[in-house]
Amino acid sequence: MLEFKDYYKVLGVARDATADQIKKAYRKLARQYHPDVSSQADAADRMSQINEAYAALSDVERLAAYDALGQGRQQGERFSPSPDWEEGFEFSGAGVAGTEADQFSDFFSQLFGRSAGGPRGPQARGGSGANAGFAMRGEDHHARIVLDLQDALSGATRQVTLRSPRRDAQGRATLVERKLDVSIPMGIRAGQRIRLAGQGGAGSGNAPAGDLLLEVQFRPHPRFEIEGSDLIADLPVAPWEAALGGIVPVELPDGSRLKVRVPEGAQGGQRLTVRGKGLPGPNRGDLELIVQVVLPDARDPKIRALYETMARELPDFDARSAASPG
Repeated sequence: MLEFKDYYKVLGVARDATADQIKKAYRKLARQYHPDVSSQADAADRMSQINEAYAALSDVERLAAYDALGQGRQQGERFSPSPDWEEGFEFSGAGVAGTEADQFSDFFSQLFGRSAGGPRGPQARGGSGANAGFAMRGEDHHARIVLDLQDALSGATRQVTLRSPRRDAQGRATLVERKLDVSIPMGIRAGQRIRLAGQGGAGSGNAPAGDLLLEVQFRPHPRFEIEGSDLIADLPVAPWEAALGGIVPVELPDGSRLKVRVPEGAQGGQRLTVRGKGLPGPNRGDLELIVQVVLPDARDPKIRALYETMARELPDFDARSAASPG
């Protein structure tokens, strides 16, 4: 867990401050707390906080990410960003990042230091500065999308909405939305990227646009987890199915069913592997089923009587010893 940092409070600006207002506030504080001009004992620490806040709020992409995460948060509040916080944001380069990440707090690094990012100077943004007269391919953009498990099992076409951070005419951060129909290849894994040619930043001088790279993550499934190309799920069994063995049905994420043999003497936590029933692809994954023995409810008088009979007939059975290794 991290402590949330209120960068607006550090710079003393409103949450709807323009880029010029943020810059002016930074310069004013820098003149007051820069160690070269300030005699205050905490000047170096204050200046580091000011620099960190400015690095976050002066870059429109970092600002958009920070605002999305910081809704309703207070300075010093315990905070942990969710793994899918970037879903739907379209960023330039490889994503929200920055070379300053290792210079600032863990909070800054956690939010903005995920990747090295693409080049962020005038050349990368296509056509400003000294290279404005030259043809230059547009910069690649990056976004994260979150899919359902079924999309990877069977393939699909999904419409995704992306929000791209921009500065409006007044210099305030805003989000521009666009919708894209995306073909999801069967068997795609978490962390892989779908490349959409020509959907990135615009090129200059008649050069082509960059590409859009969509990094795939999956929504939590109520029953199945994903480990690489394998699917993991609990397999509830009755005590007699575990003790005597048997064949039990298993419903897969697509609604189809298969029958799985439970070996005689199966124990809770034991894994049963069904080959080739994981994510599809050249190296198709497996289905790993974890045995969970489910006891009948002893509040039912008939069931309670059966438990009592077992207790009388098996007085020497010691579950603790039976469960001990060796």
